[in-house]
Amino acid sequence: MKSIRSYLIVTIVAIVFSGCVPPTSQEGGKGNSGGFGGFQFIFLGLMIVVFWLFFIRPQAKRAKNQKKFIEDLTKGDKIVTIAGIHGTINKINEDGTLNIEVSPGTYIKIEKSAISMDWTAALNKPAAVTEKK
Repeated sequence: MKSIRSYLIVTIVAIVFSGCVPPTSQEGGKGNSGGFGGFQFIFLGLMIVVFWLFFIRPQAKRAKNQKKFIEDLTKGDKIVTIAGIHGTINKINEDGTLNIEVSPGTYIKIEKSAISMDWTAALNKPAAVTEKK
């Protein structure tokens, strides 16, 4: 969250300073009559590229990973939903839902999109072995 705030502040400052254009000269009719020279176009293009690199591209990559994660789910996988419910996949339905067993004999039907990729990965990650000296 801190990095998003800092990028937002940098972008706002850049937009404010992009409007700083040297005054045009009235002598001879030459000068920057439009008030928006080539430097501003380059700066605007760079801002769009930075915005794409730091916001759009990572979000698209994360969505792609989430989709692959959901497609790779199989019966018997231990999962955690975005609501914090822990369970084991009992059945994968054709309509995009799952039947999960939350306790022996208790089943819940949930949407595949309700599974938290981060929490499920943390649940299935092997516990770190601590060495005693």
